[in-house]
Amino acid sequence: MELTTIWFCAIAFLWVGYLVLEGFDFGVGIWMAILGRNDNERRVVLNTIGPVWDGNEVWVIVAGGAMFAAFPEWYATLFSGFYLPLFAILVALILRATALEYRGKRDDPAWRRRWDWCIVGGSLVPAVLWGVALANIVRGVPIDADHEYVGTLFDLLNPYALLGGLATLTLFMTHGAVFIALKTTGDVRARANRAGIRVGALAVLVGGAFMAWTVVDSDAARTAPFAVAAAVALVLGLLAAMRERDGWAFAGTAVTIGLVVVMLFVALFPDVMTSSLDSAYSLTTDNASATPYTLRIMTWSAVVFVPLVLLYQGWSYWVFRKRIGTENIPA
Repeated sequence: MELTTIWFCAIAFLWVGYLVLEGFDFGVGIWMAILGRNDNERRVVLNTIGPVWDGNEVWVIVAGGAMFAAFPEWYATLFSGFYLPLFAILVALILRATALEYRGKRDDPAWRRRWDWCIVGGSLVPAVLWGVALANIVRGVPIDADHEYVGTLFDLLNPYALLGGLATLTLFMTHGAVFIALKTTGDVRARANRAGIRVGALAVLVGGAFMAWTVVDSDAARTAPFAVAAAVALVLGLLAAMRERDGWAFAGTAVTIGLVVVMLFVALFPDVMTSSLDSAYSLTTDNASATPYTLRIMTWSAVVFVPLVLLYQGWSYWVFRKRIGTENIPA
């Protein structure tokens, strides 16, 4: 296998890791104000992601860095063409991180309420816009012969991309709800379980429509197996949630998100950004890649450091594996 193909797969893996892990962070942030009926319950919900959310965000930094180093043309075209949506995501992530850090600094209901809304908004915006961005990359955007994006913001707000945004929103909300159910006890767990099942039913419809549209617009023989597997995993995850098998429910939603992202990258390959003006203008793994020497250096670095990062993150999840409830929240 060529190094360009290996690094395309590696970047797909990094995005799978990011969206599966950060996906439940976004869901928890959105549900926090709904499932937490008082400050203690909201603290329980936030503490489910307290030890891991910043580690989960590292994946997007690594994914962006790998795109910049392995496919600089892809990085340049993507970040210049999608400047406003990506800037909105960045602002939302900063706002959410600040809110998570500062919410508990003062024992003032008004102070905490304002930061709560920042957490909800900072989770909601990226949950939608990541879907919009991924859908546009797969669908194709106006790219000219110089590999420059020549469209406007409104070109990115097409029906397929908006459906992609709704699909990621409902999937992340389902993922977040089953994660809260997995990590909590008492009333919060019961509410999260019910919420996950309800929004999960909506995710089946919206996500199913998005995957069906993707399969129709792409090479169905390559993408359909992933779409079918993702739909089956989501349904099995919801059935597990109905039986209150929280671990299996979480595994089902995690596999679903992972398979949806893999389906999108399979639909995209060998392009990395498709031109809607002329297929000859598309960026591919060949014309957008860095030099072979750079890719070789990156490959050896990844072989050494990626297992270490995975081991550390797995250890941190193991250490904080216990469920929590309001009785664990200090006064």
